[in-house]
Amino acid sequence: MRRLSLFIFSLLLSTPLWAMHCPADMAKIDEILKTDPPHDQTVLAEVRKLRAEGEALHKAGKHTESVKVLGQALDLLEAGS
Repeated sequence: MRRLSLFIFSLLLSTPLWAMHCPADMAKIDEILKTDPPHDQTVLAEVRKLRAEGEALHKAGKHTESVKVLGQALDLLEAGS
């Protein structure tokens, strides 16, 4: 039972789960930018920069970092609304 619990726990923290999270975050950012972009051009530029950086990290296989960067972009968008 202990082995099974450890196995399940390791699966939950595995990179593929982060990999699936990145595209969802990018899509959410894209949708917000399309429907309700921030009015502050500085915030908009920063969100676009973070979005591009997150996508580059995702493509490089650095999913944990990508999720972090994309989360920063989402935080900026939520703060701006």
